[in-house]
Amino acid sequence: QVQLVESGGGLVQPGGSLRLSCAASGFTLDSYSIGWFRQAPGKEREGVSCISSSDGNTYYADSVKGPWTISINNAKNTVYLQMNSLEPADSAVYYCAATAERYACAGFVFYENDYWGQGTQVTVSS
Repeated sequence: QVQLVESGGGLVQPGGSLRLSCAASGFTLDSYSIGWFRQAPGKEREGVSCISSSDGNTYYADSVKGPWTISINNAKNTVYLQMNSLEPADSAVYYCAATAERYACAGFVFYENDYWGQGTQVTVSS
């Protein structure tokens, strides 16, 4: 069964850090481009970070103040998003997604029929 499972969300104070995990089963991540997306209430889903299967390059949205780091552990078949200096505006449900399109990262071009996780809530508040 193909599955992506996010974890690591929670409540953190402004300026704090969280590390999100995206664990894959049923397929291997190293041949896919993996993106992290977020959606806040009343807002559209936006791509925040991506790691490309074509060249291993990493991408970050301009809205990410950071520093944030996306990485992949192929042995664990897991992608991580280390989020530092979090702000209240970063509060959202965060999703990971996997696509076989090798050049999807540049424009965060992911579709509904790609693999998506169920999301993990991140709340940044004092």
